Amino acid sequence: MHDRRAVQVVTDVAALARAFDYEVTESTKQVGIGDRVRVNLNNRSVRGWVVGEGSLEGDLKPLSKWLGYGPPASLLGLLAWASERWCAPLSRFLIAASPSRVVSDLPVAPEPVALTGSNQSEELTYEPGVWQLAPTTDPLALILGAYELCRERPGSLLVLVPTESWARRLRGRLEQRGCAVASGDHEWDRSRAGWPVIVGSRGTALAPTALISGAVIIDADDEAYRSESTPTWDAITMLRERCFRDSAPLWATTIFPSPLLLDDKPIQIESDVASGWPALTVVDRRQGDPHDGILTREAVEAAHQALAGDEPVAVVVILQRLGTGRLFACAKCGELACCSSCGQAEEEVGDKIACAQRHEERPKFCQHCGATNLKRVRVGVTTLARDVSLQLSQAVSEVSATTDPQIALERVVVGTEAVWQRVRRSTVVIFIDFDQYLLAPRDSARRAAVTAVGKAGRLVGARREARGVVVLQTRRGEDPVVRALAAGTFGDLVEADLAEAKLLGLAPYGARCEISGEAAGDFVAALTSPDCQISATPTGYVVRARDVATLTSALHAVPRPAGRLRLAVE
Repeated sequence: MHDRRAVQVVTDVAALARAFDYEVTESTKQVGIGDRVRVNLNNRSVRGWVVGEGSLEGDLKPLSKWLGYGPPASLLGLLAWASERWCAPLSRFLIAASPSRVVSDLPVAPEPVALTGSNQSEELTYEPGVWQLAPTTDPLALILGAYELCRERPGSLLVLVPTESWARRLRGRLEQRGCAVASGDHEWDRSRAGWPVIVGSRGTALAPTALISGAVIIDADDEAYRSESTPTWDAITMLRERCFRDSAPLWATTIFPSPLLLDDKPIQIESDVASGWPALTVVDRRQGDPHDGILTREAVEAAHQALAGDEPVAVVVILQRLGTGRLFACAKCGELACCSSCGQAEEEVGDKIACAQRHEERPKFCQHCGATNLKRVRVGVTTLARDVSLQLSQAVSEVSATTDPQIALERVVVGTEAVWQRVRRSTVVIFIDFDQYLLAPRDSARRAAVTAVGKAGRLVGARREARGVVVLQTRRGEDPVVRALAAGTFGDLVEADLAEAKLLGLAPYGARCEISGEAAGDFVAALTSPDCQISATPTGYVVRARDVATLTSALHAVPRPAGRLRLAVE
């Protein structure tokens, strides 16, 4: 007989935040802190996680079954912190750090070894911190330098990249150098066993290794690192906290550093960044021939030159999606309809137009020349592909998030930003309407625009290579973002972003939460904290506070009303 023992269990029932005590049985005596179990909860069989030792007082129900390993005990504190930070049930983070199947045995992790086939003098040049790199700079040297620096430390080195396809390629390159690598997206057991290097996308920030020796996050400002579903956590904030808890160094690279990434900390800039940006051709559609098609004459000429080469995918045409937004341009002078208060694009509101913040609803006319003929300037992927095919007299492949990745691509590809994951190299990238980036109704519009051109640069190569070109079709040729892209220098834009964040109280100089769902009104009505400011939006409410601690404390104090509710804490 085993000694009597009780454990605390958090179930996967999201509405129940507290832990319950259960007695360990003879068949479940191997259970450890963090392990998954099955228990009886009000005559329902539910899954849960052991989060601590319990009390044997009272009449306890027994554990029904041991369901294998879960996250290590050392990770539970981080998951509890994340639950508080993003106002979400602890079970949601426990699920994210748990395997999708029962894992009852763990492999033995290999010891980290010295690198092979590398020039140490070149690879050990990146100190921990935030690095602004040109988009065409290969981050492998930074990753290998981080590996060498962390190799003698206990724990695993986490390496995050924006997509799983990138992670697969990076894993192969690291293994060629002699690194023992586990996939943070698919090899949970190896991660749990503490493999020397764990490579993956956003979820790898919660890799179930007991201790990390360091962490690297490539393109740290990429939107892929922020979860769009509840809880809306982001990888950079999670990694910073995890590195702090494990006293581990953190490296972050960025094309265009955000205020959140900088957080008043110094940034290290790669030498000669400008030459690592792609060659750029800016075409102002306001000055073009009105008889031009969807592609301007300059874009058609660049495309034909590319098609004369031997690149398998010669031309890529990008269509940005604004969600429900629509850009309007004057049919007479070509100017875009923009809000006179905030400068954002205006959209239809009934029979009038206004920006997303609804600063001023006004009739449909051009504020530049007074004409009343405003036309939509957005098309869909299918329509765009048809028009491009006709203009170039070429077969065209469409690529979107739902496109089968096994389908072979034509030499001309038209699609959304899903193209970045399908195409590795091209001669020309054409942004069919770059204003969709510049006037997107969000705080990060400038960074998203710069980042998109940076990703295009990875396809066409750096301007110093003179291999390819990025074509921007726009009606805002004088925009500061366009000028900065042409020069390849972004200091003024970064400073403007910081100043705006401080003025508006955006992260990290303030905190906010977007509240939506059918229960949003009842929740906001019960939020009476004097430290929070509430404003209505077309989709719900925004709550602001001076810092995250103040905001989350106020949100946790409100009882959850019945009905669907989404809290997106930034």
